[in-house]
Amino acid sequence: MTLAIAARGLEKRFGRVHALRGIDLEVPRGTTLAVLGPNGAGKSTLLRLLAGLSRASAGSLLVGEADPARARASDRRRVRAAIGYLGHATFLYPDLTARENLLFAARLHGVADARARADALLAQQGLEGAADRLARSFSRGMAQRLAIARSLVHDPAIVLLDEPFTGLDPAAGAALELELRRMHQEGRTLVLVTHELGRARGLADAAIVLARGRVVHRAATLAELDPLALEAGFRRGLERTA
Repeated sequence: MTLAIAARGLEKRFGRVHALRGIDLEVPRGTTLAVLGPNGAGKSTLLRLLAGLSRASAGSLLVGEADPARARASDRRRVRAAIGYLGHATFLYPDLTARENLLFAARLHGVADARARADALLAQQGLEGAADRLARSFSRGMAQRLAIARSLVHDPAIVLLDEPFTGLDPAAGAALELELRRMHQEGRTLVLVTHELGRARGLADAAIVLARGRVVHRAATLAELDPLALEAGFRRGLERTA
């Protein structure tokens, strides 16, 4: 089993506040991990560590070949090229068109044929008809599709998604589910932060539940993704934050 992500004793402190405490994590390559838990549990903090946007206070982390926040300067571009990140914000520039947003991201990542890659992703996301529209004119669902395209512009092996279903109507949510299944079929490793237990069970190969920065429940295999067990783990998380 080849691991895409491995963490041991991972901690993150903000002054006296412990956002994450002793997180152990193994995510095999090509699988999808769901990260569940109440607000304030540390889910987004964990994703930011995996993305290299924040540095752990203690513990060890490998995402691909290295800790993306601690990689040597000469290796940083290559290490982070393996990671795509979709946070709460879309990171889109509202006064650029859809195509311009992707071209800008592609050039930042050093993509060889930025125009061809941008056009291919627009077509893949069903946005070719809106390629020359300003991003600020997009609906939430369209903006989310464009943000996903942006996160994939450099063809990352690992994709991190923080509450991607938030604010989507049922049709847009269903379209996003299909997109995540397509990424899984392509062999990408996904880490999906979500509050939605049903979607977690439908999309993930494994799951963890966080509460107060600790893992309070693990479902390590598809067979263990039992809805009652996930619900019980989620409720324990809520109780620990009450």
